[in-house]
Amino acid sequence: MENKTECKVVLYGISPKNCDTMKKARKWLDEAGIDYRFHDHRTDGLAPEQLDSWLEQLGWEALLNSRGTTFRALPEAAKQGLDLARARALLLAYPAMIKRPLLDRDGELTLGFKADHYHSLFSR
Repeated sequence: MENKTECKVVLYGISPKNCDTMKKARKWLDEAGIDYRFHDHRTDGLAPEQLDSWLEQLGWEALLNSRGTTFRALPEAAKQGLDLARARALLLAYPAMIKRPLLDRDGELTLGFKADHYHSLFSR
C-alpha cells in the first residue's frame, strides 16, 4: 500500500523489544511503506501539554492501561479513586501506562493496534 497523500504520522509507545503490540504496529507500518516517526515515551519523554491534549481527545479511562504490568505494580492506594487529575499524574510519572500504541495521523488519534483498522486509516 502506498501513502497516497503526505501526512504526518507519529507512533507513540515504548520500545518494541518490551511490547509485542508495538512490534506488530511498527512491522505493519514498515511493510505498508508508511513514513512515520517513532516516539518512545521512556527515552524521548512525555510533555505535559501533549498528555493534556490526548486526555482531552480520548479521556483518561481509554488512555490509562490498567491491565499492564506498570499499573498492576503500583501500590493499591495509588490505584484507588482514580479521576482525571490522579490519572494525569500517574501517566506523567509512568508513561509506560499509556495504552499503546498510540498512533497520531495528522491529529487523528488511534489507540491499540488492529491491522484491519490501520489498513482502513491509510487507505483513505
